[in-house]
Amino acid sequence: MSKILIVDDEEKIREVIKKYAEFDGHNIIEAENGMEAIKLCKEQDFDLLILDVMMPELDGFSTCSEIRKFKDIPVIMLSARGEEYDKIHGFELGIDDYVVKPFSPRELMLRVRAVLNRTSKSHATSSTEERIIFEKEGLKIDFTGRMVYIDGERIEMSPKEYDLLFFLVKNKNIALTREKLITEVWGYDYYGDDRTLDTHIKLLRSSLGPYRKFVVTLRGVGYRFEA
Repeated sequence: MSKILIVDDEEKIREVIKKYAEFDGHNIIEAENGMEAIKLCKEQDFDLLILDVMMPELDGFSTCSEIRKFKDIPVIMLSARGEEYDKIHGFELGIDDYVVKPFSPRELMLRVRAVLNRTSKSHATSSTEERIIFEKEGLKIDFTGRMVYIDGERIEMSPKEYDLLFFLVKNKNIALTREKLITEVWGYDYYGDDRTLDTHIKLLRSSLGPYRKFVVTLRGVGYRFEA
């Protein structure tokens, strides 16, 4: 059973999500604003945070940013706005998924399961891997430590950028279809928009700076890490 914190200033939305999440066997805690969510995250541990963007006093982006300073919790963000800018901003903060209102509660629960499954698999893998390091020109990737260095300087990326880069590098010089990347990086049960992949490729290339050249677009197919 997973412990989930639902943060939304609309009580009816919290009630609907809670109803479906508890039916799936999850333990639910509620918060009606960002400040309350930050306080709860300092006092308790959660397996997942479902966080609304538009809230009074402290919006979801600021709330997520503050929580990330002291705790790494998977985040699904809810928003009535579906603009690419908002999605990119959320992914830059390291959120795991972005759901546009109005949404289907059943679809949201499928996304919840997908995020929780990916998180548990990631933790299991990191605890058993031997230390593996990849180096090419000024790019250094420490798979086990989840650290990336550009010309000797460590950079910070979102959790999904790390996952995407690691999968590309582990399959370097192999043409990877969009479907393959989405399946392997986001999970077999991912129900999101496939444009999420393109958004994360943009973010990843930006993070890699001069070594963005290694991430090659294959028109009509997908991407390849050339090294």
